[in-house]
Amino acid sequence: GATGFVGKYVVQNLLKEGMTPVVLSRNPSQAQKVFGSSIQAHAWNPEKEMAPVTVLETADAVVHLAGEGIANKRWSEKQKKKILDSRVLGTQNLVKALNSLKGKKPKVLVSASAIGFYGNRGSDVLNETSLLGNGFLADVCEAWEAEARKVDPSIRLVTPRIGIVLGREGGALQKLLPLFKLGGGGPVGSGNQYMSWVHVKDVAGMIVFAIKNDSIRGVMNTVAPNPVTNSEFTKALGKAVRRPAFMPAPAFALKLAMGELSVLVLHSQRVLPEVAQKAGYVFQFSQIQEALNDLAKKKSSHPVSMAAAAG
Repeated sequence: GATGFVGKYVVQNLLKEGMTPVVLSRNPSQAQKVFGSSIQAHAWNPEKEMAPVTVLETADAVVHLAGEGIANKRWSEKQKKKILDSRVLGTQNLVKALNSLKGKKPKVLVSASAIGFYGNRGSDVLNETSLLGNGFLADVCEAWEAEARKVDPSIRLVTPRIGIVLGREGGALQKLLPLFKLGGGGPVGSGNQYMSWVHVKDVAGMIVFAIKNDSIRGVMNTVAPNPVTNSEFTKALGKAVRRPAFMPAPAFALKLAMGELSVLVLHSQRVLPEVAQKAGYVFQFSQIQEALNDLAKKKSSHPVSMAAAAG
């Protein structure tokens, strides 16, 4: 997942820390173009083959972010299978390769999951010990995490459950932003549902923090410490683009337009990053307004975007 939305930021952070990222990609020549000649890229098709053992033998840490984007298309049965298989088979093929290593093994595997694990939970406050929820995304996350847990116990496993990632590239908000700029944005559904958001720079920051911090094991909610309701998010985005935001999008219209995919914006998850905070992670963006202001800066040539990471 190195050439993906979050992956590029992770690679940047690793370089800043003086580490040497090595990329596994379905298209290594394309990855090489993205990152330049200073970074090695090797071929791997996650769903079809074991990860290359010769590369893993040289690694101190492995970060696994690969998976079909959940907001890429409407959720037909075929697309849902693609979403599930891309996560389960990819993780399975990585873990098999790690477990087959005879000599030196990486110290840590950071294998992504998402807050979709918790399902639709209203205003319940959720932390890393909260129970599995219901629904397609919860089932995907549980199956995904179950494969990661099969890794050799000598390798420290961290499972970042990633929230709604805010950044400048790709994602659902790219479609909403033109409406907001025209003054046509507004709350979605009731507007009372909670959104557990996180700035993309903090996603990358938390992943690198988990690599370096031996005390972090197991689930790490990768969200900002201040989740907001959809109405609060809408108001903050309107303020960031300096436009009113009061045109509501009713739930039934969204369900018609998006099908099952509408759960991404209609479901409520109030998730807190207790593990990262207790370990001492300091957020670059802890408040929604400062995050959206940063992303809506006019000097940026990129659109603001919101990518939902399976949930």
